[in-house]
Amino acid sequence: MNSGDSAAHAGGAPAEESKILRRRHRADRRFRLYGLSAVAIALLALVGLLGGIGWNGISAFHHHQLLLDVELDRAVLGLPAAPDVDESALRTANYTAAIRERLRELHPEVSGRKQKRSLYALVSSIAGFELQRLVLADPGLLETSVSLALPLSDEAGRYLKGDISRDSEESRRKLKDDQLDWLDAWAAQGLIERRFHTRFFTGGDSREPEVAGLGGALLGSLWTLLVTLALSFPIGVAAAVHLEEFAPRGRVTDFLEVNINNLAAVPSIVYGLLGLAVFLNFMALPRSAPVVGGLVLALMTMPTIIIAARAALRAVPPSIREAALGVGASPPQVVAHHVLPLALPGILTGTIIGMARALGETAPLLMIGMVAFIADPPTGPLAPSTVLPVQIYLWAESPERAFQELTFGAILVLVGFLLLMNAIAIVLRNRSEQSW
Repeated sequence: MNSGDSAAHAGGAPAEESKILRRRHRADRRFRLYGLSAVAIALLALVGLLGGIGWNGISAFHHHQLLLDVELDRAVLGLPAAPDVDESALRTANYTAAIRERLRELHPEVSGRKQKRSLYALVSSIAGFELQRLVLADPGLLETSVSLALPLSDEAGRYLKGDISRDSEESRRKLKDDQLDWLDAWAAQGLIERRFHTRFFTGGDSREPEVAGLGGALLGSLWTLLVTLALSFPIGVAAAVHLEEFAPRGRVTDFLEVNINNLAAVPSIVYGLLGLAVFLNFMALPRSAPVVGGLVLALMTMPTIIIAARAALRAVPPSIREAALGVGASPPQVVAHHVLPLALPGILTGTIIGMARALGETAPLLMIGMVAFIADPPTGPLAPSTVLPVQIYLWAESPERAFQELTFGAILVLVGFLLLMNAIAIVLRNRSEQSW
């Protein structure tokens, strides 16, 4: 009896253990499957997001121009017949009239004021300034014919890009049927050329979508980030070194640690209010300047850098410090020559996170006036400026449909700017990595 029970127990134990192992293996497989599913969902969401933005914004990187040979007749331009014309007269000449004269020559069948206005509306309103720039650079072009590549209006550009369909009802689109016929005729004659939209990256903001650019916002973001990095990185690292390596443990240090952790979670708009009260109202610094935006963003990113730098310093093995002290190095030498080089990759990681947050911030910069319309790119950190996120916000609020395309294109540029900045920081971090 006892021997049978023992045999049954001996035979049942391996079966029970095998069942438990199978359950564990199934649980492990389910856990790995959950992880892979989460990664796949995240990748699909990222691809969908970036794909949607790219699909809507990639067309902002090219535009269409009208190729015209324009006669610079003095009578049409409203200039005197004298051989020498002063610069003020050249600046005030009616260059738009010369372009319109050429358009009428292309379409002699156009008559009536309304139909002529429809024809003129296909060319951007800044076309005359393009011709003015050429004549001011070389007054000898007067009484000659010049070849121009003139920007088309925003609605004409949308039609040529396929955003406006001829099949839609005429009452539901701004371009009328005769305007579409003229555009098709120009395309058939080879007068319309598709080019890379250089002005989108070099020009300033404009009320006209076809000539609005990101050049001012790009320079403004660059100046603002330089000011932010120049202030937050050395101060943040110095504060982390002091708190982690030299500050005595006590109530003051604990108080500072708690407040630094709290500041890292403060909403960004609070920093904007602080910048408005201190830097603009009290210190009277220039409004909309990158130096003020850099100061505000430096205050916002500094807690993040301090926390990351302290964690990196804490990760350095104590044996490194003890070995350096054992050969006669002073505490500052231990930190400067041994601890900081080993902690630098972690410090740079925290700096990347802080600067990436600063690059995408809008709320604090709106509070200090960087939401203003800035047509000219900034010449320095004290010049009026805007930044990429604010420029995106301004274009997204514009009623013209062509600005929607520019908004998505600007988002692509912002993402590319962020990836480039992260790539540079990652390369620097990898070069500074050391093993111990």
